[in-house]
Amino acid sequence: EKYPDWQNKNSTYWDNLYSETQAKVNSGDTTWKILKSYSIEDSLQSPNTDYIIVNVGTKGTGSGCPIYSDSVRVRYTGQLLPSTLYENGYVFDTTNQNGATEATAGVADFKVSDLTAGFATALQNMHIGDVWDVYVPWTLGYGTSGNSTIPGYSVLKFKIQLVAYARAGASLPPFK
Repeated sequence: EKYPDWQNKNSTYWDNLYSETQAKVNSGDTTWKILKSYSIEDSLQSPNTDYIIVNVGTKGTGSGCPIYSDSVRVRYTGQLLPSTLYENGYVFDTTNQNGATEATAGVADFKVSDLTAGFATALQNMHIGDVWDVYVPWTLGYGTSGNSTIPGYSVLKFKIQLVAYARAGASLPPFK
C-alpha cells in the first residue's frame, strides 16, 4: 500500500507541526507564520486545521499582495508527506520540470479564486519575490476524499515563489 495509515500519519504530522510552529512564533522567530484561511472570519474560534503554516525562505521586495479576484504568476512545487513508495514525498505538481534550475524553471498563471483555500491564503499574504514553504492541512487542500493523484487527508507542502500579479481585468506582464 502506497499510503498506509495515511489519515493518522497526516493528522499527527499536522498537529506536531502546528505546535512546533506556534512555539517558534511565540519565541519571536519571524521566519515562521501561522495564517488563518482567508475565508474564515478572524474573530471566530477555529481548529488548527483552519490555518496554513509558512516558513519564509526569501523575503520579496514587492509592495502589496494579490487579492482573491487577482491573477498570479508563480513558480511552485507541490508534494505530499513521505510514504512507503515515495521516500521524499510524492511531487504531484511543479513548474520545475525536467531538472530545471530556479533560474530556468517555468511559471504558472492562475486566478487566485480558482485555487484551493490553502494555496489562495498563502498567495494573498505574499509579496512579489517572496519564496515560501507553505504547509496546508487537508481541510484547506483536497479534503477527506482527495483527487485522482492526492489521497484524502493529505497535508500538502508547497514551495511557492510569487513572480507577478495583476488585478482583475488587467493582464499579467509578459514572461521573460
